[in-house]
Amino acid sequence: MKNAHISGTGSYLPERQLTNKELEAQLDTSDEWILSRTGISSRRVASVHETTSFMASEAAKNALESSGVEANEIDLILVATCTPDHFFPSMACHVQKALQISRPIPAFDISAACSGFVYAMDIAKQYLATGAAKHVLVIGSESMSRAVDWTDRATCVLFGDGAGAVVLSASEKPGIVGSILHAAYDQDKLLTYAAYLDEGKRPLIGMRGNEVFKIAVNIMGDIVDEVLAASNLQKSDIKWLVPHQANIRIIQAIAKKLSLPMSQVIVTIEHQGNTSAASIPLALDVSVREQRIQRGDLILLESFGGGMTWGAMVIRY
Repeated sequence: MKNAHISGTGSYLPERQLTNKELEAQLDTSDEWILSRTGISSRRVASVHETTSFMASEAAKNALESSGVEANEIDLILVATCTPDHFFPSMACHVQKALQISRPIPAFDISAACSGFVYAMDIAKQYLATGAAKHVLVIGSESMSRAVDWTDRATCVLFGDGAGAVVLSASEKPGIVGSILHAAYDQDKLLTYAAYLDEGKRPLIGMRGNEVFKIAVNIMGDIVDEVLAASNLQKSDIKWLVPHQANIRIIQAIAKKLSLPMSQVIVTIEHQGNTSAASIPLALDVSVREQRIQRGDLILLESFGGGMTWGAMVIRY
């Protein structure tokens, strides 16, 4: 059985950077308030042409370049997103077109909110392990700025836009060691984003932040234990934590659970905000390109999102 080996990473961030100082002019908030509670000082906001599919395609091109894999060698494309340009054609099919892949390979989107990338990586692992694919393109891409109410300080200060991608290849080299995925229906509607609303209103993200925070911290602590046990590993084996970039306090809580110093935690939230399914691959690409994560390092990915969905994955990079 082949391993699901990360052969390349890539990312794309919109040009425009929106700072907390700029938000002060239009909201009853402050740079200090946002930064102290979330760890965010600015976020990227996509322009008209920087659609979810465009950003996904650009991140994919960068991942292919770093992997040495040709576009026409890709056997499957998965795009994790909760903010697609439209529901069909899928964002994955848009990427297939942008990469000029002539073979009629499977390509589809994954909707698991902020956990979407970990979900997509787990699906890719199954294709590679069974021999159904040799190379899989896994992408997280989000246009969160188009899903928030820019008059609601509880949500709009949190989110940003961007895309990250990895090429997973079937290999004898190390790869995904273990993964755990969970979901539970959010019956209390703590974190929601409707497909449509009556009376022609634009759907917007709704969140009860304090309650989501408490649940996330508790759940993520548990799933860290689960994935380590499933992978026959100890906390001390983990070299890097690459968490979903939702809130600096959640990230710090998970690091404490792992007994990891923050120097071994990849944090990109300060200048990117919460990019939902794109946050983990964006953070992964940044850390690889800055040569912090090295080949052979054991890394832990973890995420929590609307649904509710949550997941964790251990990878030997």
